[in-house]
Amino acid sequence: MENKTVKIEVIGSGCANCRKLHELAVAAAEELKVGVKVEYSDDVQRALAMGVVQFPVLAVNGRPALTGSISDIKKVKRAIEKGAAASAAGVEPSGCCPCGGDCDCL
Repeated sequence: MENKTVKIEVIGSGCANCRKLHELAVAAAEELKVGVKVEYSDDVQRALAMGVVQFPVLAVNGRPALTGSISDIKKVKRAIEKGAAASAAGVEPSGCCPCGGDCDCL
């Protein structure tokens, strides 16, 4: 998946779950060969403006893709792929994926 327009961000409070999701997102981006830096933000207000109330948040191109404690890199990779594809297609997702990326809700 080579796409220079993908922006990946983890938003959280700095807790262990937030740091873990950031680590997984970095590893997933490397495996997918996205070629972008995964950013980390503690701007909780930004996530709330996205309509998210559960942290941490994985956002792809400014849209929430996953929320909550995620420890499975496969779910993170799938969320990045689906989020990037939805953005490229101009599709507005219905919201973040509380199932961890194992569905077609994006």
